[in-house]
Amino acid sequence: MRRWLLLLLFVAFAGSAFAGGVHKRVLMIIAHNNFRDEELFVTKRVLSSCGAEVVVVSNERGVAKGMLGGTYRVDKRYDEVNWDQFQAVVLVGGSGATVFWEDNLLQALLKRAYERGKIVAAICLSPITLARAGILRGRKATCWNSVGRMLSRYGALYTGNDVEVSGRIVTAAGPFAAESFGRAICRLLGYR
Repeated sequence: MRRWLLLLLFVAFAGSAFAGGVHKRVLMIIAHNNFRDEELFVTKRVLSSCGAEVVVVSNERGVAKGMLGGTYRVDKRYDEVNWDQFQAVVLVGGSGATVFWEDNLLQALLKRAYERGKIVAAICLSPITLARAGILRGRKATCWNSVGRMLSRYGALYTGNDVEVSGRIVTAAGPFAAESFGRAICRLLGYR
């Protein structure tokens, strides 16, 4: 009888541990038009392969279009999800990402996510959104080289590196760094 009770307790404990979220959740945000394909698809593949559950949202619902012709069906906007359910938020770049530079709501949500201990990451042109939200002030960061000065204008310490990790913040320079960017986020999530 005692063995059965111990076995039952072990199964209940193990089940609750797995149900409680062994897999970390990552919210990826893309511009509805002209996101950078590799920065979505390569980074998403890396995050998924390390064990993360990835949810992709945008500023509009429907089929989002990448700069290189890729598409992604988006069921929710970034303001329609509960950010508290995610351990990391990732902004994808591309020329369409400039739409977020003036998006005060997204910037406020990013700042709140960071203040609540979440990992915040951005690649290509998207680190400008983090900088405008005040998250990069006084921190090493990188971005697409042509906007490096802009990053500095908002108080970031622009390095020009492919990938930069500063505490819980990951920034990357562009599509060529998408795989390294994804791996850096995986490491911060606790995956090897």
